[in-house]
Amino acid sequence: MDESASPSIDVIIPVYNAPEQTGRCIDSVIAHLGQLIGTIYIQDDASGAETRAMLNRLPYQQIHIYHAPQNQGYGKSVNEAVARSNADLVLVLNSDTEICENFLPLLCRALADDPELAVISPAHDNFFKCEADRYQRQSGGYIATYRFKGYAFLIRRNLFVAMGGFDTQFGRGYFEDIDLGRRLDQQGWHMGVHPDTHIHHEGGASFGRGRAYRALVQRNRALYLSRYPEARQNILLISGQYTLADLPAQLADAIEHVLRQGGGIYWLTPLPLSRLSCLQMRNSPASVKMIMRLMLRGWFREDKRITGVWILPGVSGLLRTLLAFFVHMRKLQVQKWNSVA
Repeated sequence: MDESASPSIDVIIPVYNAPEQTGRCIDSVIAHLGQLIGTIYIQDDASGAETRAMLNRLPYQQIHIYHAPQNQGYGKSVNEAVARSNADLVLVLNSDTEICENFLPLLCRALADDPELAVISPAHDNFFKCEADRYQRQSGGYIATYRFKGYAFLIRRNLFVAMGGFDTQFGRGYFEDIDLGRRLDQQGWHMGVHPDTHIHHEGGASFGRGRAYRALVQRNRALYLSRYPEARQNILLISGQYTLADLPAQLADAIEHVLRQGGGIYWLTPLPLSRLSCLQMRNSPASVKMIMRLMLRGWFREDKRITGVWILPGVSGLLRTLLAFFVHMRKLQVQKWNSVA
């Protein structure tokens, strides 16, 4: 990307049916981003007649529509559309997203400020449940994530191509975005979400939430976890009232390792922490209710289960007793950290 001038930006929208949502998505791109972008590449993945007809009626001069002769899946559709672009950056949007504002200046500024930032997304509807103000801001104002989600993202086009794009082994879709994120992280690239931006994401428009959807997600989740088994790690860290700055270096490194492998940290403290490092670090009050909730989560999902318990000083005897019960029942590994920085 040429940082001496405004980068060129193309938009990629893979489409499979859902004509109403797709139409709203395209209309919103023109309305809010039309002056800042070049071509909108619409990759129709062998949709039905209604969707094809809707696309062919679109009046916009900026769009380029390609009707694939057969269904190829999300990853291959995006890869092919990106290959048609020669822009510095590409904004890839799910067809069930709707743009509410011009977020491109903030996303581009983050990419310019952090040369190691590969990809950045606007915040979706449910993002603010994460209490964005509690997370550390990186250069450019974004919040770090180690679990890239592809509902909407701005990425350096040359990098996307160099990485081979999405892995087409994931077929029709799901987990190819998270897989790309793991590969980017392994190459030392950063990923982020900008909390000062917003996009509406409906979700499930193309595949619905029925049996076929569940089978597809289950199949691709298994493929992803077979490649990155450490992504199953979910650590329950419980302590007295400490902060990130209080942690001993060895513990901080251990936490960073879990996060960088795609795992999660659930940190329980007496009072809420004011700062968390990335979106895969969660914090809640230490209580019997919360411990039970975390220990019982993911009963039918191995990748959601707590896999280990790390204990710092300051935990009450009652909570330690409850943890000992679950540790024994679930055969979990326990590590005690007896010193702080």
